[in-house]
Amino acid sequence: MKLYYDKRAKDPIYYVQQGFRNGKKTTTKNVAKIGKHSDLLMITEDPLSYAREQIQKYNEELKNNKVSMEVIIDFDEKIKSSHDLVSSSNQVNIGYFILQKLYHDLNLGSFFKKVTADLKITFDPDQINRFMTYARVLEPDSKLGTYDHLHRYYEQPTFDYVHMLRTMDILEQHYDEYLSHLFKQSTAIVPRDTSVCYFDCSNYYFESESDDEDYVDEVTGEILKGLRKYGPSKEHRPNPIVEMGLFMDSRGLPISMCIHSGSDNEQTCAIPLEKKLAQMLEGKKFIYCADAGLGSLNIRKFNSMGGRSFIVTQSIKKLSDTLKKAVFNDYGYKLLSNDRPVTMKDMKTFDKNDPSNLELYHDRAYKIVQADKAIDLGLYDEKVLKNGKTKKVKSKAILKQKLILTFSRKMMEYQRYIRNRQIERAKKILTSSDPESIKKSPHDVRRFIKRTSLTTSGDKVTDSYSIDQSVIEEEEKYDGYYAIATNLEDDAKTILEISSKRYKIEDCFRVMKTNFSARPVHHRNRERIIAHFMICYTALLIYRLLEAKLDDYGTHFTTENIIETLKNMEVVNVQDIYYQSTYNGSQVCTALNAVFELGLDKKYYQPKELNKKIKKILT
Repeated sequence: MKLYYDKRAKDPIYYVQQGFRNGKKTTTKNVAKIGKHSDLLMITEDPLSYAREQIQKYNEELKNNKVSMEVIIDFDEKIKSSHDLVSSSNQVNIGYFILQKLYHDLNLGSFFKKVTADLKITFDPDQINRFMTYARVLEPDSKLGTYDHLHRYYEQPTFDYVHMLRTMDILEQHYDEYLSHLFKQSTAIVPRDTSVCYFDCSNYYFESESDDEDYVDEVTGEILKGLRKYGPSKEHRPNPIVEMGLFMDSRGLPISMCIHSGSDNEQTCAIPLEKKLAQMLEGKKFIYCADAGLGSLNIRKFNSMGGRSFIVTQSIKKLSDTLKKAVFNDYGYKLLSNDRPVTMKDMKTFDKNDPSNLELYHDRAYKIVQADKAIDLGLYDEKVLKNGKTKKVKSKAILKQKLILTFSRKMMEYQRYIRNRQIERAKKILTSSDPESIKKSPHDVRRFIKRTSLTTSGDKVTDSYSIDQSVIEEEEKYDGYYAIATNLEDDAKTILEISSKRYKIEDCFRVMKTNFSARPVHHRNRERIIAHFMICYTALLIYRLLEAKLDDYGTHFTTENIIETLKNMEVVNVQDIYYQSTYNGSQVCTALNAVFELGLDKKYYQPKELNKKIKKILT
């Protein structure tokens, strides 16, 4: 602050003047009035010296972030006119500073500097990738929508829309290198536990009425399969889809991903990605954990070599008759909590409403069954026949594995509750509509409806419908049962605990689809589609790192709570003098400020203070 007065005036007025820098804009304002020269003569013999002393006091107060200012408000002043079609908000977000801290710790600036060293570009791909990532968390939209809303961030970044697309091209060109960089840098932010690697796949639909055609190279005959293809979708949407495979560690942090055509069998993408993962982990041993859909014989065989192991869920309905007998016979079951022998009859018939049985109701029975399987090694041996001739036969080996079979009375009651509701709906269909008009699927209520066709003497066929009790009884056999296949020698409780964390990878897909709006995807170009998911993956990693740091601090909040807090952390510019917070304090805000120490819990900020925070993060 400095003293300002009109030196030419006979009776000058002394003001406290301060300069403000807001981005590239610099302004000077009189923030306080010390007094008129003639008025100050009533309290001092030297008004000029007195005014300078007041300036020193103001500067001392400013060092302590406390200062008195005079802000003139004219309630008749009009807002500035504009040719914009829609009025925009003057509030800007500073909550992204926290995301920016994590992004910077991933050292992506050096990555882009390295991969663009030989390119003659006039834009900063690191800055563009930063804000595309922040937008995916805070305000997910199309790339054009993100470009249109860049003014909502405090930094007010400026780059062209075409530069966003060019940055996406750079990302896709360095796909494997980028994912490997993210993993290696993330290990320095929070501890990573890759002793168990969880894998799952999910589909993302596109706003397109047609899929991509396969391209056949006329010279080499190579087939480049289209990326957007029709395939099985849980939502039964009539849109082409793309498949994403994702590996996650034990803390729920993503490790790597892959993108495949929507028509590919999800089991075919597991092993290629796992090979890349093994290189990324530099040969470190890990346990492959997945659900039944990603636990084929080939995948189990691959994870029985090279020191790897597997834990995959196993469909009991698809077991051999011999193993099914082992499941349903009443021999060898023990309680998981204390290894006390128990019978299935007792587990299914004890009084669940008796308070003394509450612990048993929450407990599970288990037993372990060896389920070794002969596998084809892809090799041939020569076998000598009795007549002296030789014959090539396939070499066989034994895949060592065991099944951990469990039964839960609590789960049995839940599954029967769901089925009874479905049966009631099936009965309503019988009385109110034509069962043939209802779409049938493995989980549809129409599976309980049986059609009986009868002919009359005139060979006229009539159909009658009824509830098929045999289907109900067949399904009830499996209620409460669960199976896991593994080649580990650990105890059942440890293996079941490892498998129970698979829900975290489902939550990763939920966050990307629901919170980050990763779908529908509006891109058509193959490279841009892949880059879009790379941005979504980066946003997921940064968000999961944020969650991990909060967990390590001893606090936990929902995804919705955290993202809403970051979105609401906005400030408004007051006459280019200071910024005022428009958000309130909260438990999430307090925890974030305690963990990241960015001081974003103030009511007022000087522009230079916010600029220093950005500079501190980015250096």
